[in-house]
Amino acid sequence: MGEQKRRSLRLPLNTNILASLISIGVGLIVGLILIYVLNAKAAGGAFISLITTGFRSSDKFAKVLYQAAPLIMTGLSVGFAFKTGLFNIGATGQYTIGSALALIGAIQFQLPWYVCLLLAMIGGAFWGIFPGLFKALFNVNEVITSIMFNWIGMFSVNLIINNLPMMLAKYWGGAQMDRTANLAQANPNALIPRLGLDVLMKSNYMNISIFIAIAFAIIAWIILSKTTFGYELKACGYNRNASIYAGINAKRNIVLSMVIAGAFAGIGGGLYFLAGTGQYTLVKSLLTAGFNGIPVALLATSSPIGTIFSAFFVSYIQVGGDAMQPDFVREIIDIIISVIIYLAAFALLTQELLARGKQRHEEAALDAAEAAAETVAEAAVEVKEEVK
Repeated sequence: MGEQKRRSLRLPLNTNILASLISIGVGLIVGLILIYVLNAKAAGGAFISLITTGFRSSDKFAKVLYQAAPLIMTGLSVGFAFKTGLFNIGATGQYTIGSALALIGAIQFQLPWYVCLLLAMIGGAFWGIFPGLFKALFNVNEVITSIMFNWIGMFSVNLIINNLPMMLAKYWGGAQMDRTANLAQANPNALIPRLGLDVLMKSNYMNISIFIAIAFAIIAWIILSKTTFGYELKACGYNRNASIYAGINAKRNIVLSMVIAGAFAGIGGGLYFLAGTGQYTLVKSLLTAGFNGIPVALLATSSPIGTIFSAFFVSYIQVGGDAMQPDFVREIIDIIISVIIYLAAFALLTQELLARGKQRHEEAALDAAEAAAETVAEAAVEVKEEVK
């Protein structure tokens, strides 16, 4: 039996998925308790709305998919960096820069949607270079530089958009001076195609963004799992010194990892604003979509394919939370979502506990099998002696 057989024994248990499901379940229970304490009479109906609204009608489901697309991209941004040993908290800055370049291309230069989306990718990738360079060349923690560049990006975008002709809604006959022009009016060719999905789903939110996001998730999985380049990136994440000893260019891979992560976040911004249902607003606060990529990545344990499902879940809960009004104000909904997201951070801890429990179960099963084999052997020897 021994160690070789111990390694060969496998139980039908995926600890990654189970850890995330446990975190989600605990978060929902905490949310139910919270709304029951606040308003016991309305708690039951509100909780049912929370967990069922996303599937109640095609238009609600379309909104889930619409919100999930940029979440997939920001989740990929954070998760890709996690896989390579980096914490990309700058996804919101990269998302903002990508959004701005997409809108500038669409409104200012009247470019088609696919060129605008390419500009969004380039913008996010460019903004990801700086934390990567500081980390690779000067060993400056990427969290610090990412946070700084979040604010630099936001104020730079506000300044540029506010001073470019044609960008703001007021130049198109609107009264709003604090947001970009309505894309459907300014440049219909810049809208991401709907291909009849809006008619099928009976919602203006529906377009092909979700399919684009899923395609990029598959590309990220192929890069990390099926290429030598992905192996080198992960090797740098697991042990930078060992990868250098093995001949891997760690500095180059750190920069490239942040560039790719930034590109994903930038595409997310492009997908959201090129849908034509939202306008960029000149406010002095960071966009939350980039930060929402962190819990998406945590729930998925940084798996590109898992990111698709975790982004769908977060979007689903957000749509369900909106249906809880007016019995519960928006702040209560945000608290419930935050609790679920916060507990997602414990998915890795839960995974470790499950892995330890699985190992103990395997060892106990093997010990029992060894004891049974020894008992059978002893009984065989006794029978053999009796026969003699």
